[in-house]
Amino acid sequence: MNDIHIGKAPPAWIVLPFYATGAVFFLVLTILLFLSAEDLTRHYFSPHLLAVVHTAALGWGTMIIFGAAYELLPVFCERDLYSKRLAILSYILLTAGIAHLIPAFWWFKAGGLMITGGSLVFMATFCYVLNVLFTAQSTNNHLIHQRFLTSSALWLLVTVTLGLCLAVNLRYPFMSRNHLDVMKLHAHAGLAGWFLQLITGVSVKLVPMFLISKPGKTKWVQAAWILQNTGLILFLFDNHLNNNAGRDMLYAFVCGLGIIAWLYFLYDVFRNRLRKRIDLPMKHTLVSFIFLIAALMTIPVAHHSISAKWTLIYGLLLLLGWITSIILGQTFKTLPFIVWNEHYKKLTGRSSVPLPSDLYNLRILKCQFYIYLFALASLVAGMIVNNLLIIRLASILWILLAGLYAANIVKIMFHQPNTTNENGAR
Repeated sequence: MNDIHIGKAPPAWIVLPFYATGAVFFLVLTILLFLSAEDLTRHYFSPHLLAVVHTAALGWGTMIIFGAAYELLPVFCERDLYSKRLAILSYILLTAGIAHLIPAFWWFKAGGLMITGGSLVFMATFCYVLNVLFTAQSTNNHLIHQRFLTSSALWLLVTVTLGLCLAVNLRYPFMSRNHLDVMKLHAHAGLAGWFLQLITGVSVKLVPMFLISKPGKTKWVQAAWILQNTGLILFLFDNHLNNNAGRDMLYAFVCGLGIIAWLYFLYDVFRNRLRKRIDLPMKHTLVSFIFLIAALMTIPVAHHSISAKWTLIYGLLLLLGWITSIILGQTFKTLPFIVWNEHYKKLTGRSSVPLPSDLYNLRILKCQFYIYLFALASLVAGMIVNNLLIIRLASILWILLAGLYAANIVKIMFHQPNTTNENGAR
Protein backbone atom coordinates (compact mmCIF):
# COMPACT_ATOMS: atom_id res chain seq x y z
CA MET A 1 0.00 0.00 0.00
CA ASN A 2 3.03 2.27 -0.03
CA ASP A 3 2.26 3.70 -3.45
CA ILE A 4 -1.29 4.65 -2.50
CA HIS A 5 -1.45 8.33 -1.56
CA ILE A 6 -4.40 8.19 0.81
CA GLY A 7 -4.04 11.86 1.67
CA LYS A 8 -5.43 12.74 -1.75
CA ALA A 9 -8.64 10.73 -1.31
CA PRO A 10 -11.87 12.76 -0.98
CA PRO A 11 -13.93 12.74 2.24
CA ALA A 12 -15.87 9.54 2.86
CA TRP A 13 -19.24 11.33 2.83
CA ILE A 14 -18.80 11.96 -0.91
CA VAL A 15 -18.13 8.30 -1.75
CA LEU A 16 -20.27 6.30 0.70
CA PRO A 17 -23.69 7.25 -0.78
CA PHE A 18 -22.69 5.57 -4.06
CA TYR A 19 -21.93 2.28 -2.31
CA ALA A 20 -25.10 2.39 -0.19
CA THR A 21 -27.34 3.23 -3.15
CA GLY A 22 -25.62 0.61 -5.31
CA ALA A 23 -26.44 -2.04 -2.69
CA VAL A 24 -30.10 -0.96 -2.73
CA PHE A 25 -30.26 -1.14 -6.51
CA PHE A 26 -28.58 -4.56 -6.43
CA LEU A 27 -31.44 -5.79 -4.24
CA VAL A 28 -33.95 -4.16 -6.59
CA LEU A 29 -32.17 -5.86 -9.52
CA THR A 30 -32.51 -9.32 -7.98
CA ILE A 31 -36.21 -8.79 -7.22
CA LEU A 32 -36.84 -7.66 -10.80
CA LEU A 33 -34.88 -10.69 -12.00
CA PHE A 34 -37.26 -12.95 -10.07
CA LEU A 35 -40.34 -11.15 -11.37
CA SER A 36 -39.11 -11.35 -14.98
CA ALA A 37 -38.13 -15.05 -14.91
CA GLU A 38 -40.47 -15.87 -17.82
CA ASP A 39 -38.91 -13.13 -19.93
CA LEU A 40 -35.54 -14.89 -19.68
CA THR A 41 -36.98 -17.67 -21.84
CA ARG A 42 -38.01 -15.24 -24.60
CA HIS A 43 -36.47 -12.51 -26.78
CA TYR A 44 -34.12 -10.06 -25.08
CA PHE A 45 -36.00 -6.97 -26.32
CA SER A 46 -38.78 -6.87 -23.75
CA PRO A 47 -39.80 -4.14 -21.27
CA HIS A 48 -39.00 -6.22 -18.19
CA LEU A 49 -35.55 -7.25 -19.41
CA LEU A 50 -34.76 -3.68 -20.42
CA ALA A 51 -35.56 -2.67 -16.84
CA VAL A 52 -33.36 -5.48 -15.47
CA VAL A 53 -30.43 -4.64 -17.77
CA HIS A 54 -30.50 -0.92 -16.99
CA THR A 55 -30.83 -1.58 -13.25
CA ALA A 56 -27.76 -3.83 -13.50
CA ALA A 57 -25.72 -1.52 -15.75
CA LEU A 58 -26.63 1.82 -14.16
CA GLY A 59 -28.04 1.25 -10.68
CA TRP A 60 -25.62 -1.51 -9.74
CA GLY A 61 -22.50 -1.33 -11.93
CA THR A 62 -22.20 2.37 -12.76
CA MET A 63 -23.33 3.57 -9.33
CA ILE A 64 -20.65 1.54 -7.53
CA ILE A 65 -18.02 2.43 -10.14
CA PHE A 66 -18.71 6.17 -9.81
CA GLY A 67 -18.12 5.93 -6.05
CA ALA A 68 -14.97 3.83 -6.41
CA ALA A 69 -13.65 6.09 -9.19
CA TYR A 70 -14.08 9.23 -7.09
CA GLU A 71 -12.07 7.52 -4.35
CA LEU A 72 -9.36 6.08 -6.59
CA LEU A 73 -8.93 8.77 -9.25
CA PRO A 74 -7.27 11.33 -6.92
CA VAL A 75 -5.15 8.53 -5.49
CA PHE A 76 -4.02 7.37 -8.94
CA CYS A 77 -3.34 10.91 -10.14
CA GLU A 78 -1.78 12.01 -6.83
CA ARG A 79 -3.87 15.16 -6.61
CA ASP A 80 -7.24 16.24 -5.22
CA LEU A 81 -10.46 15.45 -7.03
CA TYR A 82 -11.20 18.33 -9.40
CA SER A 83 -14.67 19.08 -7.98
CA LYS A 84 -16.46 17.63 -4.97
CA ARG A 85 -19.62 19.49 -6.01
CA LEU A 86 -19.65 17.75 -9.39
CA ALA A 87 -19.27 14.40 -7.62
CA ILE A 88 -22.25 15.10 -5.36
CA LEU A 89 -24.29 16.42 -8.27
CA SER A 90 -23.51 13.32 -10.33
CA TYR A 91 -24.81 11.13 -7.48
CA ILE A 92 -28.08 13.07 -7.22
CA LEU A 93 -28.64 13.11 -10.99
CA LEU A 94 -27.70 9.44 -11.49
CA THR A 95 -29.96 8.25 -8.67
CA ALA A 96 -32.88 10.34 -9.93
CA GLY A 97 -32.30 9.21 -13.51
CA ILE A 98 -32.29 5.52 -12.61
CA ALA A 99 -35.41 5.98 -10.46
CA HIS A 100 -37.15 7.33 -13.58
CA LEU A 101 -35.77 4.76 -16.01
CA ILE A 102 -36.61 1.56 -14.09
CA PRO A 103 -40.42 2.09 -14.03
CA ALA A 104 -40.31 3.63 -17.51
CA PHE A 105 -38.78 0.44 -18.94
CA TRP A 106 -40.75 -1.98 -16.73
CA TRP A 107 -44.11 -0.58 -17.85
CA PHE A 108 -42.58 0.67 -21.12
CA LYS A 109 -43.73 4.25 -20.83
CA ALA A 110 -41.98 5.71 -23.88
CA GLY A 111 -42.25 9.44 -23.41
CA GLY A 112 -41.67 11.95 -20.65
CA LEU A 113 -40.65 9.51 -17.90
CA MET A 114 -38.10 7.67 -20.03
CA ILE A 115 -36.71 10.81 -21.68
CA THR A 116 -36.42 12.57 -18.31
CA GLY A 117 -34.58 9.58 -16.85
CA GLY A 118 -32.22 9.41 -19.81
CA SER A 119 -31.54 13.15 -19.62
CA LEU A 120 -30.72 12.96 -15.90
CA VAL A 121 -28.31 10.06 -16.49
CA PHE A 122 -26.70 12.04 -19.33
CA MET A 123 -26.17 15.04 -17.04
CA ALA A 124 -24.76 12.79 -14.30
CA THR A 125 -22.35 11.29 -16.81
CA PHE A 126 -21.29 14.75 -18.02
CA CYS A 127 -20.44 15.72 -14.41
CA TYR A 128 -18.43 12.51 -14.01
CA VAL A 129 -16.56 13.01 -17.30
CA LEU A 130 -15.61 16.57 -16.36
CA ASN A 131 -14.26 15.37 -13.02
CA VAL A 132 -12.25 12.59 -14.64
CA LEU A 133 -10.81 14.74 -17.41
CA PHE A 134 -9.81 17.69 -15.25
CA THR A 135 -8.43 15.50 -12.46
CA ALA A 136 -6.39 13.32 -14.82
CA GLN A 137 -5.16 16.09 -17.13
CA SER A 138 -3.85 18.29 -14.32
CA THR A 139 -1.07 15.83 -13.51
CA ASN A 140 2.25 15.47 -15.30
CA ASN A 141 2.26 11.68 -14.85
CA HIS A 142 0.01 10.50 -17.68
CA LEU A 143 0.24 6.79 -16.91
CA ILE A 144 -1.56 3.99 -18.74
CA HIS A 145 -4.19 3.47 -16.05
CA GLN A 146 -5.10 7.16 -16.28
CA ARG A 147 -5.49 6.75 -20.04
CA PHE A 148 -7.90 3.87 -19.51
CA LEU A 149 -9.92 5.86 -16.97
CA THR A 150 -10.16 8.80 -19.36
CA SER A 151 -11.15 6.75 -22.41
CA SER A 152 -13.70 4.76 -20.40
CA ALA A 153 -15.35 8.01 -19.25
CA LEU A 154 -15.62 9.21 -22.85
CA TRP A 155 -17.10 5.85 -23.91
CA LEU A 156 -19.67 6.19 -21.12
CA LEU A 157 -20.64 9.57 -22.57
CA VAL A 158 -21.07 7.94 -26.00
CA THR A 159 -23.16 5.16 -24.41
CA VAL A 160 -25.60 7.42 -22.58
CA THR A 161 -25.87 9.75 -25.59
CA LEU A 162 -26.96 6.84 -27.76
CA GLY A 163 -29.30 5.69 -25.00
CA LEU A 164 -30.93 9.10 -24.74
CA CYS A 165 -31.36 9.21 -28.52
CA LEU A 166 -33.06 5.80 -28.39
CA ALA A 167 -35.41 7.00 -25.63
CA VAL A 168 -36.35 10.10 -27.62
CA ASN A 169 -36.74 8.03 -30.80
CA LEU A 170 -39.32 5.76 -29.15
CA ARG A 171 -41.60 8.77 -28.56
CA TYR A 172 -40.57 11.07 -31.41
CA PRO A 173 -39.13 8.88 -34.21
CA PHE A 174 -36.26 10.58 -36.02
CA MET A 175 -33.76 7.77 -36.66
CA SER A 176 -33.55 6.21 -40.10
CA ARG A 177 -31.77 3.14 -38.70
CA ASN A 178 -33.47 0.13 -37.15
CA HIS A 179 -33.94 0.64 -33.40
CA LEU A 180 -32.39 -2.75 -32.54
CA ASP A 181 -29.29 -1.96 -34.63
CA VAL A 182 -28.68 1.27 -32.71
CA MET A 183 -29.37 -0.55 -29.44
CA LYS A 184 -26.54 -2.97 -30.32
CA LEU A 185 -24.15 -0.02 -30.70
CA HIS A 186 -25.39 1.43 -27.42
CA ALA A 187 -24.86 -1.87 -25.59
CA HIS A 188 -21.35 -2.53 -26.88
CA ALA A 189 -20.16 1.04 -26.32
CA GLY A 190 -21.18 0.47 -22.69
CA LEU A 191 -19.74 -3.02 -22.30
CA ALA A 192 -16.53 -2.77 -24.34
CA GLY A 193 -15.97 0.96 -23.84
CA TRP A 194 -17.19 1.96 -20.40
CA PHE A 195 -16.98 -1.22 -18.32
CA LEU A 196 -14.09 -3.04 -20.02
CA GLN A 197 -11.74 -0.07 -20.17
CA LEU A 198 -12.60 1.17 -16.68
CA ILE A 199 -12.01 -2.29 -15.19
CA THR A 200 -8.82 -2.74 -17.20
CA GLY A 201 -7.41 0.59 -16.04
CA VAL A 202 -8.22 0.05 -12.37
CA SER A 203 -6.99 -3.56 -12.35
CA VAL A 204 -3.56 -2.78 -13.79
CA LYS A 205 -2.99 -0.48 -10.80
CA LEU A 206 -4.75 -2.31 -7.95
CA VAL A 207 -4.18 -6.01 -8.68
CA PRO A 208 -0.34 -5.72 -8.50
CA MET A 209 -0.74 -3.74 -5.30
CA PHE A 210 -3.12 -6.20 -3.63
CA LEU A 211 -1.02 -9.22 -4.66
CA ILE A 212 2.28 -7.45 -3.89
CA SER A 213 3.73 -7.96 -7.35
CA LYS A 214 5.87 -5.72 -9.53
CA PRO A 215 4.39 -5.49 -13.06
CA GLY A 216 6.86 -6.52 -15.74
CA LYS A 217 4.72 -6.77 -18.89
CA THR A 218 3.56 -3.14 -19.14
CA LYS A 219 3.84 -3.15 -22.95
CA TRP A 220 0.96 -5.62 -23.00
CA VAL A 221 -1.22 -3.05 -21.24
CA GLN A 222 -0.34 -0.46 -23.87
CA ALA A 223 -1.31 -2.97 -26.56
CA ALA A 224 -4.55 -3.72 -24.70
CA TRP A 225 -5.59 -0.04 -24.79
CA ILE A 226 -4.86 0.27 -28.51
CA LEU A 227 -6.58 -2.98 -29.51
CA GLN A 228 -9.66 -2.53 -27.32
CA ASN A 229 -10.27 0.97 -28.67
CA THR A 230 -9.45 0.07 -32.27
CA GLY A 231 -11.85 -2.88 -32.31
CA LEU A 232 -14.67 -0.89 -30.73
CA ILE A 233 -14.22 2.21 -32.93
CA LEU A 234 -14.17 0.13 -36.12
CA PHE A 235 -17.23 -1.80 -34.96
CA LEU A 236 -19.23 1.37 -34.26
CA PHE A 237 -18.27 3.19 -37.45
CA ASP A 238 -18.75 0.20 -39.74
CA ASN A 239 -22.13 -0.61 -38.22
CA HIS A 240 -23.20 3.02 -38.44
CA LEU A 241 -22.06 3.58 -42.01
CA ASN A 242 -22.47 0.15 -43.59
CA ASN A 243 -24.86 -1.72 -41.30
CA ASN A 244 -21.95 -4.07 -40.32
CA ALA A 245 -21.61 -5.91 -43.65
CA GLY A 246 -20.75 -9.11 -41.76
CA ARG A 247 -17.53 -7.83 -40.15
CA ASP A 248 -18.70 -7.92 -36.52
CA MET A 249 -16.64 -11.01 -35.73
CA LEU A 250 -13.48 -9.35 -37.11
CA TYR A 251 -13.89 -6.40 -34.75
CA ALA A 252 -14.74 -8.71 -31.87
CA PHE A 253 -11.48 -10.54 -32.62
CA VAL A 254 -9.46 -7.29 -32.51
CA CYS A 255 -11.07 -6.26 -29.23
CA GLY A 256 -10.58 -9.81 -27.96
CA LEU A 257 -6.84 -9.53 -28.64
CA GLY A 258 -6.87 -6.44 -26.42
CA ILE A 259 -8.57 -8.44 -23.68
CA ILE A 260 -6.02 -11.27 -24.06
CA ALA A 261 -3.14 -8.77 -23.76
CA TRP A 262 -4.67 -7.39 -20.55
CA LEU A 263 -5.31 -10.86 -19.09
CA TYR A 264 -1.73 -11.91 -19.93
CA PHE A 265 -0.47 -8.88 -17.97
CA LEU A 266 -2.61 -9.91 -14.99
CA TYR A 267 -1.46 -13.53 -15.30
CA ASP A 268 2.17 -12.37 -15.14
CA VAL A 269 1.33 -10.29 -12.06
CA PHE A 270 -0.37 -13.28 -10.44
CA ARG A 271 2.50 -15.65 -11.27
CA ASN A 272 5.14 -13.32 -9.77
CA ARG A 273 3.17 -12.26 -6.70
CA LEU A 274 4.80 -12.23 -3.26
CA ARG A 275 1.49 -12.63 -1.42
CA LYS A 276 0.70 -16.31 -2.01
CA ARG A 277 -2.48 -16.40 0.04
CA ILE A 278 -5.49 -15.12 -1.91
CA ASP A 279 -8.24 -13.61 0.24
CA LEU A 280 -11.95 -13.88 -0.57
CA PRO A 281 -12.36 -10.45 -2.20
CA MET A 282 -9.50 -11.26 -4.58
CA LYS A 283 -10.95 -14.73 -5.26
CA HIS A 284 -14.16 -12.99 -6.33
CA THR A 285 -12.11 -10.84 -8.70
CA LEU A 286 -10.09 -13.72 -10.14
CA VAL A 287 -13.24 -15.82 -10.70
CA SER A 288 -14.74 -12.91 -12.64
CA PHE A 289 -12.23 -13.44 -15.44
CA ILE A 290 -13.55 -16.98 -15.95
CA PHE A 291 -16.99 -15.50 -16.61
CA LEU A 292 -15.48 -12.93 -18.98
CA ILE A 293 -13.80 -15.70 -20.98
CA ALA A 294 -17.04 -17.72 -20.96
CA ALA A 295 -18.93 -14.68 -22.30
CA LEU A 296 -16.39 -14.20 -25.09
CA MET A 297 -16.76 -17.87 -26.03
CA THR A 298 -20.52 -17.40 -26.49
CA ILE A 299 -20.06 -14.59 -29.05
CA PRO A 300 -19.67 -16.90 -32.09
CA VAL A 301 -22.63 -18.99 -30.88
CA ALA A 302 -24.83 -15.93 -30.37
CA HIS A 303 -23.71 -14.48 -33.71
CA HIS A 304 -24.66 -17.57 -35.74
CA SER A 305 -27.59 -18.91 -33.70
CA ILE A 306 -31.19 -18.06 -34.55
CA SER A 307 -32.09 -18.46 -30.87
CA ALA A 308 -32.11 -15.24 -28.82
CA LYS A 309 -31.20 -17.08 -25.63
CA TRP A 310 -27.48 -17.07 -26.45
CA THR A 311 -27.46 -13.28 -26.70
CA LEU A 312 -29.19 -13.22 -23.32
CA ILE A 313 -26.62 -15.61 -21.84
CA TYR A 314 -23.80 -13.49 -23.30
CA GLY A 315 -25.17 -10.36 -21.62
CA LEU A 316 -25.88 -12.21 -18.38
CA LEU A 317 -22.32 -13.58 -18.16
CA LEU A 318 -20.97 -10.05 -18.60
CA LEU A 319 -23.33 -8.17 -16.27
CA LEU A 320 -24.10 -10.74 -13.58
CA GLY A 321 -20.92 -12.76 -14.08
CA TRP A 322 -17.87 -10.69 -14.90
CA ILE A 323 -18.91 -7.21 -13.67
CA THR A 324 -20.91 -8.35 -10.65
CA SER A 325 -18.20 -10.72 -9.44
CA ILE A 326 -15.65 -7.91 -9.56
CA ILE A 327 -17.93 -5.56 -7.63
CA LEU A 328 -18.82 -8.20 -5.03
CA GLY A 329 -15.11 -8.72 -4.40
CA GLN A 330 -13.60 -5.27 -4.78
CA THR A 331 -16.26 -3.64 -2.62
CA PHE A 332 -14.60 -5.38 0.32
CA LYS A 333 -11.15 -4.17 -0.70
CA THR A 334 -12.10 -0.52 -1.25
CA LEU A 335 -15.06 0.26 1.05
CA PRO A 336 -13.47 -1.01 4.31
CA PHE A 337 -10.35 1.00 3.51
CA ILE A 338 -12.44 4.15 2.91
CA VAL A 339 -14.21 3.80 6.27
CA TRP A 340 -10.99 2.76 8.03
CA ASN A 341 -9.20 5.78 6.60
CA GLU A 342 -11.97 8.05 7.89
CA HIS A 343 -11.80 6.66 11.45
CA TYR A 344 -8.23 5.54 12.02
CA LYS A 345 -5.85 7.35 9.66
CA LYS A 346 -4.77 9.88 12.32
CA LEU A 347 -4.47 7.19 15.01
CA THR A 348 -2.02 4.92 13.21
CA GLY A 349 1.10 4.47 15.35
CA ARG A 350 -0.51 5.98 18.43
CA SER A 351 -3.17 3.36 19.17
CA SER A 352 -3.96 -0.25 18.43
CA VAL A 353 -6.42 -0.05 15.55
CA PRO A 354 -8.25 -2.77 13.60
CA LEU A 355 -7.35 -3.71 10.06
CA PRO A 356 -9.67 -2.71 7.19
CA SER A 357 -10.57 -6.41 6.79
CA ASP A 358 -11.86 -6.43 10.39
CA LEU A 359 -14.67 -4.07 9.40
CA TYR A 360 -16.73 -6.67 7.51
CA ASN A 361 -18.13 -10.06 8.53
CA LEU A 362 -15.96 -12.79 7.02
CA ARG A 363 -18.62 -15.50 7.48
CA ILE A 364 -21.16 -13.48 5.54
CA LEU A 365 -18.58 -12.87 2.81
CA LYS A 366 -17.87 -16.62 2.55
CA CYS A 367 -21.60 -17.36 2.24
CA GLN A 368 -21.87 -14.60 -0.36
CA PHE A 369 -19.06 -16.12 -2.44
CA TYR A 370 -20.47 -19.66 -2.61
CA ILE A 371 -24.10 -18.60 -3.00
CA TYR A 372 -23.03 -16.30 -5.85
CA LEU A 373 -21.29 -19.12 -7.71
CA PHE A 374 -24.27 -21.45 -7.30
CA ALA A 375 -26.81 -18.73 -8.18
CA LEU A 376 -25.01 -17.77 -11.40
CA ALA A 377 -24.42 -21.39 -12.47
CA SER A 378 -28.08 -22.26 -11.79
CA LEU A 379 -29.37 -19.24 -13.70
CA VAL A 380 -27.20 -19.96 -16.75
CA ALA A 381 -28.15 -23.66 -16.66
CA GLY A 382 -31.86 -22.79 -16.42
CA MET A 383 -31.58 -20.50 -19.43
CA ILE A 384 -29.67 -23.08 -21.49
CA VAL A 385 -32.27 -25.81 -20.90
CA ASN A 386 -35.11 -23.26 -20.93
CA ASN A 387 -36.42 -24.44 -17.55
CA LEU A 388 -38.54 -21.81 -15.79
CA LEU A 389 -38.44 -23.57 -12.39
CA ILE A 390 -34.63 -23.57 -12.29
CA ILE A 391 -34.58 -19.89 -13.31
CA ARG A 392 -37.02 -18.97 -10.52
CA LEU A 393 -35.06 -20.92 -7.89
CA ALA A 394 -31.83 -19.29 -9.07
CA SER A 395 -33.49 -15.87 -8.85
CA ILE A 396 -34.39 -16.53 -5.20
CA LEU A 397 -30.72 -17.26 -4.53
CA TRP A 398 -29.86 -13.92 -6.13
CA ILE A 399 -32.21 -12.12 -3.72
CA LEU A 400 -30.51 -13.90 -0.80
CA LEU A 401 -27.13 -12.93 -2.20
CA ALA A 402 -28.11 -9.25 -2.45
CA GLY A 403 -29.35 -9.37 1.16
CA LEU A 404 -26.03 -10.76 2.40
CA TYR A 405 -24.09 -8.15 0.43
CA ALA A 406 -26.26 -5.34 1.84
CA ALA A 407 -25.85 -6.66 5.40
CA ASN A 408 -22.07 -6.47 5.14
CA ILE A 409 -22.27 -2.99 3.57
CA VAL A 410 -24.35 -1.80 6.52
CA LYS A 411 -21.86 -3.33 8.98
CA ILE A 412 -18.95 -1.51 7.36
CA MET A 413 -20.68 1.86 7.04
CA PHE A 414 -21.97 1.89 10.62
CA HIS A 415 -18.68 0.74 12.09
CA GLN A 416 -17.96 2.38 15.43
CA PRO A 417 -14.31 3.29 16.11
CA ASN A 418 -12.65 1.05 18.69
CA THR A 419 -9.13 2.04 19.65
CA THR A 420 -6.74 1.10 22.42
CA ASN A 421 -3.81 3.25 23.47
CA GLU A 422 -0.34 1.93 24.27
CA ASN A 423 -1.27 1.35 27.97
CA GLY A 424 -4.35 -0.68 27.07
CA ALA A 425 -6.88 2.02 28.03
CA ARG A 426 -9.79 2.67 25.69
